Formats: sequence, structure tokens, C-alpha cells
Amino acid sequence: MNDCIEKNGNLYYFVDGDPVLGRGSFRANCAGQLAAPHGLSVLDASRLPDVPLDNALRSALDAGRLTVVNRSRPGWERMLEAPKTGKKRVNLLALGDVGGTLLTGLKLLGGDVISSIGVCDLSEQAVARWTFEMGQVSLPWDYGAFPEVEPVDAEHLFDCDVLVFVASKGIPPVGSGVKDVRMAQFESNAAIVRHYARMARGKAFRGLWAAVSDPVDPLAKVAYLESNKDENGVWDGMGLLPEQVQGFGLGVMNARAAYYAKRDNRFASFLTEGRSFGPHGKGLCIANSIGHYDDALSRELTELAVTANLKMRELGFKPYVAPALSSGALSLLLTLRGAWHCGSVYLDGVYMGCKNRLTPAGIETELLDHIPDALYARIEDAAAELRGIV
Repeated sequence: MNDCIEKNGNLYYFVDGDPVLGRGSFRANCAGQLAAPHGLSVLDASRLPDVPLDNALRSALDAGRLTVVNRSRPGWERMLEAPKTGKKRVNLLALGDVGGTLLTGLKLLGGDVISSIGVCDLSEQAVARWTFEMGQVSLPWDYGAFPEVEPVDAEHLFDCDVLVFVASKGIPPVGSGVKDVRMAQFESNAAIVRHYARMARGKAFRGLWAAVSDPVDPLAKVAYLESNKDENGVWDGMGLLPEQVQGFGLGVMNARAAYYAKRDNRFASFLTEGRSFGPHGKGLCIANSIGHYDDALSRELTELAVTANLKMRELGFKPYVAPALSSGALSLLLTLRGAWHCGSVYLDGVYMGCKNRLTPAGIETELLDHIPDALYARIEDAAAELRGIV
């Protein structure tokens, strides 16, 4: 048997990989992932090699307790730590349109997995408003059913299990004519992310960094990379592990595809057979079906999902409610419950959107028997485009 350690009820299997671009750790659900752990092929059983397993590895794999660990990465020992159980403390940074709506969703729906919610914003008035408002959201006679919302200052922002990063700057106004609204925010938002990523490093943050600000997937990578640089800007791997950062943008794209699929019978197969991959925005890959993939139909549905935000802007409104709920609150709660959801995890050196879940053995990505070649090529193109951004 290859070098392994049994700990915390899991079997940890060690592999080599790029210390920066390789995955940190994950739950294996296919033997081939042990030989090819870092690339997009982990999503597709037909593209993975056949790997014989001894009895101990096979037993752990079948039981869902086999964790692959990249021992080439500094700080790999942290990946052997037992995950925290019980309800989680969630801190939310920034209370604009998205933040306030996301907070409302977490408050109303998160009582089973969230102990309390801290809110932080540059505006003290916004913090006062939302803590006051949320304090008055309650069921009659069951006053502890919902998590309490309380103010938190920047110094204690990382005293939590989950940081929901919603801070944003320079959102193009309605009617501005900006075509790629998400990427227009990249430089200004990246500067904000860098600041807080260095704070996370300084606080030795061990929780989940949930990236919600646009563009979600590149900013998730900025958070990961910047937290791992020393005071001279040199990467040392002593910050956030790649799996500590997840992007929450794909949920609304999947929901938008479902919206159109409900209204046009040509796309109806998406509701039972479809999947979504890739980033929140340009590069998105909606598949009408995995088993009966139609490339032209899938690309048409993808375009509808990608441009749905522009449709809302044409109506004269900022498109923030559906993203705040479908990508934000709902996807975060599914994550905390260990349920399957749509979001971005570190694959092939980028944060790639796919169906995944958080388990006691690490992040597990859905394993499909075979991803059609045309769809797989689209996913590869999306990864290449993301690598070109950061």
C-alpha cells in the first residue's frame, strides 16, 4: 500500500502535486483519482486511469472515507485535522443589496446549521440597521429558532467558521451600457480581496472563505494566492489551503438555466438530466443533458443563463436577488449540510464550478461515467480562460 495514515476515521492517501496549482486534499470517489488527482478528469470516470487498490484502500473508498492529500504543499499536516462538527458561526462582510438579501436567507433558513451570524460593513449605519431588523425577525413563542445576528468589527472578522465575502466596489449602474458587468468589477474587487486575504493569513484562519463577489471564480483564486504570500509578496504556502476557498456563483446560473427550461420545452431535459460547469459568467457551460447531450441546444441555454442579468437590467433593476439567494444563501446552507450543490472548487489550477459537496473526508466532486467530448472541451476552454485572468 502507498504511504497512508489512518486518522479521524479517514484513510489519508498521499500524492505529489504542484504546491501552488495542485489540489490540497479531497475525498476520492474513484480509484483513478489517486493517479490523476489534480485535473479536470476527476469529474469523468472514463478519462481516469485504471488503478488497482488493495483491500484497505478499496474499503475506505467504498465507505467514503478515503482522503487524498497533496504532500508537496507546505502545511499539508493541517489537512489531517478533524473537521469541526456542530453548528457554525458565520460572519458576513458587506451589507449592500446582495449582502442584505443573503443575510435574510441565512437567518430564515439556517437555524439547523448556523449558531449565529456576525455582520461587518464599512458603514456603521448599515450594521446597525441589519442587526436591528434581523433582531425583529422571529417566530412567535419559538424565539430561538433562527440564528442571532450581531455586529462584528474587522478585528474579529475571522473569528468564525465561515466568512462570506460579499464586499464589492464599482458595480456598474443600471443603464451604463457595460456588457460584461462581472469582469468590469475585477480589478477594484481584487484589491479588496487581497487586503482581507492577508488578514486571513495573519489570523491563521481555518474556516471556509465563501467567495460571492463578482467575478466570483477569479476572486476566489485571488483570495487563495494572496493569503499564501509573505510580506515580500513571495508565495510560501502558509495561508489558506485551496479547499478552504470556494466560489458561490454557479448556483444562480444553474437556477437560471432551470428557469428557461421550465418555460421552453426544447430545454426540458435540463430539469432531469442537465448539469452546469464553469464560472459565474463568461465561460459557463450548461449541458442540456449528460446522457443525451446536444451541443447547440446547450450553448443556446448557456447564453440565456449568462445574459439573464442583462435582461433584469433592461427592466431597470440590479440583478441581485436571485444571485444572493440561489448562489449565496441556498448554496451556502447546502454546503454546511453536506449536501450536493453547484459551486466552484479548486481543480486544474482554477476555481471550477461543478456539482460538489463537503464531507467529513473532504470536498467531493460529482463523478460522471462519461462527459461527452464536446462538453468536456467546453469545460477545458473555460479552465483555460480562467487561468488567463489570474
